[in-house]
Amino acid sequence: AGMLSRLFGNGTAVLRKSDDDRAPQARFFPPLQEPMLLPGTFKNKVAFITGGGTGLGKGMTFTLSSLGAECVIASRNLDVLKATAEEISSQTGNKVHPVQCNVRDPDSVKATVDQMVNDVGLPDVVINNAAGNFISPSERLSANAWKAITDTVLNGTAYITLDIGKRLIAAQKGAAFLCITTIYADSGSGFVMPSASAKAGVEALCKSLVAEWGRYGLRFNIIQPGPIKTKGAFSRLDPTGKFEKLMIERIPVGRLGTVGEIANLAAYLCSDYASWVSGATIKIDGGEYSFMAGEFNSLSLVTKEQWDVMEAIIRQTKGS
Repeated sequence: AGMLSRLFGNGTAVLRKSDDDRAPQARFFPPLQEPMLLPGTFKNKVAFITGGGTGLGKGMTFTLSSLGAECVIASRNLDVLKATAEEISSQTGNKVHPVQCNVRDPDSVKATVDQMVNDVGLPDVVINNAAGNFISPSERLSANAWKAITDTVLNGTAYITLDIGKRLIAAQKGAAFLCITTIYADSGSGFVMPSASAKAGVEALCKSLVAEWGRYGLRFNIIQPGPIKTKGAFSRLDPTGKFEKLMIERIPVGRLGTVGEIANLAAYLCSDYASWVSGATIKIDGGEYSFMAGEFNSLSLVTKEQWDVMEAIIRQTKGS
């Protein structure tokens, strides 16, 4: 259990980074993080956020709470949840309810939702953010390692969505669901194969229910974040820190994302301003996915002088 607690965390993994390490063009793309929606946008609304105690979950909870939502945050660590709930409610003046939940366990999920319904009623907003990940060559993965990730990411999202969804349908109450996945849910990625598989499953789950449950007043959207900057370490996914510099080089905007930027997008998608948005999958990654996908994009490393030499050679090549 000690090893697992070191390997897993809630929400999308985040990177540590100082502003000094941004690329020059980042000055054109300043991160605006204060809530962009109108105050009171979520007044009299209840939001349920898994993995809400730390990272992206905490950031989304802060933004929703700032905009008037009564938030319920859930994860396995009740102490962390309580501290986050107190911190956010003291800043926003709106109550935040911490509820312990192991999303891998359907009985725990049921107990959590029972408690939420008892305390504040059924939610208007449901954000599936709890996740776990670590890097490993796939040939080193055990069946238990695979299960640990997929039970949290895919099964956990399914248990939460089914339990709350059935209750909303029975109560004839509408709601907005949001799933936080990752840019490699589309492409797959070596060394995080269980996470890639589970996140792709989460996206299929969301897109399936868009069609099926719209008639009940439920809508579903997906955010795919690229690498995000917080004060926390990125120890599980970048233990040596060398990967961070390479990452910045392949992000056209020249910097990592911030929690507040993700939180603003999440708040919009879960608000009534987005009531005609269902089935959307939005990348928020500074262009990283597009940079990695284009066959010749690495030629951006070629200098003007090198292009002059190459162009001269190309011009001399006839008939090829």
